[in-house]
Amino acid sequence: MFSVDAYSPEEIAKRVETVGVKKAGMPLTQMLALSGLAGAFIAFGAVFYTVVVSGSTLGFGITRLLGGLAFSMGLVLVVLAGAELFTGNNLIAMAWASRKVSTADLVRGWITVYAGNAVGAALILGLVLMADTGSLGGGAVRDLAIATVVAKCELSIASAFARGVLCNTLVCLAVWLAMGGRSFVDKFFAVLFPVTAFVTVGFEHCIANLFFLPWGIALSGDLSLVSPAMVNLVVVTLGNLVGGTLLVAGTYWLVYLRHAER
Repeated sequence: MFSVDAYSPEEIAKRVETVGVKKAGMPLTQMLALSGLAGAFIAFGAVFYTVVVSGSTLGFGITRLLGGLAFSMGLVLVVLAGAELFTGNNLIAMAWASRKVSTADLVRGWITVYAGNAVGAALILGLVLMADTGSLGGGAVRDLAIATVVAKCELSIASAFARGVLCNTLVCLAVWLAMGGRSFVDKFFAVLFPVTAFVTVGFEHCIANLFFLPWGIALSGDLSLVSPAMVNLVVVTLGNLVGGTLLVAGTYWLVYLRHAER
């Protein structure tokens, strides 16, 4: 019988496990195409965020909140339009823990999706540079994009890692909540607040950084930022993996799936 009630946490766990098996077995071309879309969607969210907060005089907290709401468009598109995002796909670890996905397929999927996300982000980056989006607001967008990459490059390794862990904890919780919804409206609001929170607080998302970092470097022309940007990307990626696989997938697997009948 049709029900408008959200799925229970235990039902969500089983759905995530089932979807994880399907994602891990996805044909390569489909996986690459959908991951390219996800990289583009997150890049759109990053541009939207930068324009919204540029030149704001509303105060730090309110400005960041509005920026977080704008950035959340990226994951809304990933979840509702359909795409494969590396950070959200860390939840496939639940199916791996249940021995329904092999280690080889898990790693293959993560590497493929990460690469596809990078290509999608790079495509939007090229178009944004051609569009001269940085000139908006009398150059305020350019100035903020440059300040953003400088700030990310100045993070200590410990800070970047911790921010990566916290970020993907919230991103995977957003995907988890969306899996509990039965309608577009359910899923939209499920994604909105966790993503808004991670952006507002300043946590680090590796796929967003695949856009933010090269955009700021390209606008500044300062190639000395390349090396610290690469360090940031590697450390944040590792932090995102820990947050998504251990804190979310691992915890819910232990609670709901560890003793489930196979």
